[in-house]
Amino acid sequence: MSYVDGFVVAVPKANIEAYKTLAATAGKVWREHGALAYVECIGDDVPLGELTSFPRAVQARDDEVVVFSWVRYRSREDRDEVMKKVMADDRMKSDPSTWPFDGKRMIFGGFVPFLDV
Repeated sequence: MSYVDGFVVAVPKANIEAYKTLAATAGKVWREHGALAYVECIGDDVPLGELTSFPRAVQARDDEVVVFSWVRYRSREDRDEVMKKVMADDRMKSDPSTWPFDGKRMIFGGFVPFLDV
């Protein structure tokens, strides 16, 4: 079965276009290096929960929107190889202070799908 990396970030509304440009480049790089799919989604119905929620998870402020993303691979082993290539790709090398979001508040992880219908 496949493997999935998931990401959630808070992006300032003023930086959405810059984020889309960054995401387009990242998606191209991931796909060129073997990812099966690369998906970026802007929050549309993402309520602030009392205890937990997407906005709380990334400490989103009023001027930010939550972005949820995922990358699908053939397997965990394939993901590890793809990630090595992505991280070595010059197009992915940049100073985090220039990113259109606060990378310190990004949450991410790798997941093993157990159902795909």
